[in-house]
Amino acid sequence: MKLDCPNNSCKQQLSGPKTRIGQPYACTACGHRFIWTDIFRSSESFVIYDLETTGLSANYDEVIQIAAVRLDAGCLCPEDNFFRYAKPQRRISSFIQSYTGISNRDVQYAPSPAQAISEFSSWVGDSTIIAHNGKRFDSKFLAASCSRYSLAAREVDCIDSINISKMLFGKTRGTGHSLDHIMSRLDLAASALRRHDARGDVDILGRAVVEMRCRLGLDNALNGVPRHHAEIPAV
Repeated sequence: MKLDCPNNSCKQQLSGPKTRIGQPYACTACGHRFIWTDIFRSSESFVIYDLETTGLSANYDEVIQIAAVRLDAGCLCPEDNFFRYAKPQRRISSFIQSYTGISNRDVQYAPSPAQAISEFSSWVGDSTIIAHNGKRFDSKFLAASCSRYSLAAREVDCIDSINISKMLFGKTRGTGHSLDHIMSRLDLAASALRRHDARGDVDILGRAVVEMRCRLGLDNALNGVPRHHAEIPAV
């Protein structure tokens, strides 16, 4: 694969294998250091989000809580945040209530999951969304919700923050990349908010993404981090 050096004053065309994506590299002409990527993106607007659900099956379970915070130009914007409860079609089990702290009383007067994720999509705008284990969990729930409620959908770019952790801490078998593992490795303080409440997890994940970006030397557009696509309601 070929790409141009991201240093605007350098016109060098560089070539390398796809396996180099995500690896540090220095331009052979000007010495500019960057993370190798398949495409350089200029957008620096991201939304870090988390979902809580009635269970683990995107085809059967439903979203009951969404929380998010904006990341712009490498900095968290705590005042620019999103939060919604959502009322599922069936009652929240005692196990999920114990795990998340979210009760049926909390969602009694909440909007439907369809309305909640539609409002979330509108708030996201054109930003790239980031979730932990997002490719296997959160993105699937968003797409399944669009399908279940017959919502017109649009594609957005997504980053699974597990990939950022793997870039920093390696992929050796047995290396855990759960949010708890990352908190411990980065020596992050616990959130003042409850763990497994979406607001608490977003608080932790936001701080983790900022710290991992700095340690990896990623630019503000997070170039070099793998992306996938997700479906969210059209706005």
